[in-house]
This record gives sequence, structure tokens and C-alpha cells, in this order.
Amino acid sequence: MNAQPPVASPLLDHCPPGLPVEAYFDPGWYAREQSAIWARQWVLVGHQSAFGTDRMELRRVAGTEVIVLRDRDGALKAFHNTCRHRGAALCTETRNDFNGRLIRCPYHAWAYDTTGRLISTGYGTPTADFDKAVHGLFPVALTEWNGLVFLCLADDPPEFRPDMGLAALDNWPMEHLVIGHRAEKELACNWKIFWENYNECLHCPGIHPELIDLVPVYREGVMSEPERKGWQGGAAGPALKSGARSWTMNGAPCGPEFDGLSAEERAAGHNFVTIYPSCFVVAHVDYVRVVTVTALAPERTRLTAEWLFLPETLSAPGFDLDNVTDFAKRVIAQDGEACEMNQRGLHSPKFRQGRLMPQEFDIHRFHEWVIGALGAQA
Repeated sequence: MNAQPPVASPLLDHCPPGLPVEAYFDPGWYAREQSAIWARQWVLVGHQSAFGTDRMELRRVAGTEVIVLRDRDGALKAFHNTCRHRGAALCTETRNDFNGRLIRCPYHAWAYDTTGRLISTGYGTPTADFDKAVHGLFPVALTEWNGLVFLCLADDPPEFRPDMGLAALDNWPMEHLVIGHRAEKELACNWKIFWENYNECLHCPGIHPELIDLVPVYREGVMSEPERKGWQGGAAGPALKSGARSWTMNGAPCGPEFDGLSAEERAAGHNFVTIYPSCFVVAHVDYVRVVTVTALAPERTRLTAEWLFLPETLSAPGFDLDNVTDFAKRVIAQDGEACEMNQRGLHSPKFRQGRLMPQEFDIHRFHEWVIGALGAQA
């Protein structure tokens, strides 16, 4: 058997500057991000189980309202939430006129089928110059990946490309998982502050006592073995502390471990997959957690966490949901406090720009992604 090549250290060989401070609270910068990033990238809008055949679901992407529905054949469709008559909203939190076949405008009763084609103008009587065929709903690009539903407002959406590749979760039974718990938290910080915190572990020793106990390498302020000082290559050992198998309060799996996982995946204890700008997925040996990031304002961000399980795990006698969810909730709360602390400090008139350490290579990559996505608008 051929020996595996040594894993190179990802550490930076210099200390690059961060983004200018205006990137974190300037309304103009935020507006550019909304149009150049959030309106042009794939944004997670929910798990497939949230979209039934008997109602429309209202979602917001980059401030734009979108309706998502499932047709009678089970296919998901998405459209801008605007009637082609005079622009009325087709769906609101209190009005949802959908019978599984026709989308009816609650204002003047124009009706569309589930392909978006205009079927009826209600009580209006079109003249010969009116062409129904060009007055259908405006479609929104939609893709599904491992039971997760993503939308993109762009007319020419980019390739859907998770950072770890489309096959990153192939060994997990994603299509069989259901939502067992959902939690939301609003943070007083810019959305990029959250992603920066996510992309480094220098803060872990001082912020996350429970997490560094579970994942020993985090005690050193790094995220993986190759980031350790003096790394010489070679195989990494188990990621979790001795006796632990999953991210739970007691380290024990919440139910049977998933079939089909490789030995490496089981030893890793967690498999992170990131899809900028809106979500990351953490796959464990017994459950999966999905965290959605939503930019609400220059200094407001909403986090939505969903825990996915096999149905038989949820229904098993003695299943302890709190043992699973309390661990991540504690970590999220700690990260939230750190992010808000970071945001407050940015308002010092003396602070203009940060400086990254070698261990913050993923933040540097994230900054390059943001600047690249903004392009000429930066």
C-alpha cells in the first residue's frame, strides 16, 4: 500500500490585514453585500420537510420575498412573491391562497398554476392586446441538496458548490433524517463577524470550556492537527476525547450510530461543510446539525439551528433530546456573546482595520471570498 502524502500545514506565512472597519456597520457596504452576495449566491431557506403540498411557504432572500411550494408531483418550485397584475403579494403571513393546484392572488383573484403560468385574470376581461403567456410568475432558482432547500435570486445562478464538495455527506442518511429540534437566536453583530468567529479557534480556550474538553486539539487554539506548532505530518488521532463519540453533553451517541460511515468519519467525530453566505452543516455519527445565518441589518444577524435525526432515534425509549441540543446551544451562546463583544469594539474611532494571525487562514480565505463576490462594488 502506498503511503499517504504528508498533510501540509495550512497556517499563513504572514499576517494579512482584515477588512476595513466600515465593512461591519456601514449601510452602504451592507447594501452592496445584499445585492452582490446575498442576492447572487445560493441561500438556505429550510429543510425539505417544511414544504408540504397544501400551502405556500414565504421566505425572504436579500430582503426579497419569495414563495416556495410543492406541486402534486412532489417537485419544489419558487417564485417572486408578486402578482403580474399590479404587483400585490401573493402570500403573506396571514393570507395563503393555495389549494395545491392554483396560486391565487388574494387581491384581484388572478390565478397561476404550479409552473407559474397565468391561468385566469379573475374578474378582469383582457382585450386582444393582452398575452397571458408573457404574464406568468417570475421564477426563482431552486436546488435541493441532502434534504436542504436553497434559493438564488440571480438570473444566472453560480454553480452550487459546498466547500467540501457535493459528496461530503454521501455516507450520511440525509434523505431519511427529520427535524427533531429547532432554535433561533438573534445577535447584535454583522453577519461576517459570526463567520469570522466560526473560522478560527484562537478564541476556543478562553470562550468554550465544554468544547475544548470534548475536542482536545481546540485547547491549543487550533482547529486541526496540522495547525499545531511543529506539525510533522502523519495521521491524526481521534478528534474527540477518550470515550466520547459525539457532540452531546455526556459525549455518548444519542442513538445508534449511522451505518455507512467510514472509519475516518467515525474517528473525526464531526464533519463540517460550509456553504457561504448562509449555512454550515455539522454531521456527527448519530445526528446532523444545520445552522443558518441570515443578515438582517448591518449589525443584526439571525442564527437558526436545526437538529436532524433518524425517526427511530427520536421515538426510541429513553431518548434524551436535551443531552444533544444543550451542548450546541451552550457553544452558540458563548460564540454569540463573543461576536457581540467584537462588534461593540469596532465602533472605537481609533480602530480602522484588524490584523490576522497565521492560524486565521480561513478568515483570510473568507475575506478574499467576500471581496471577490463584491467585485467592483467593494
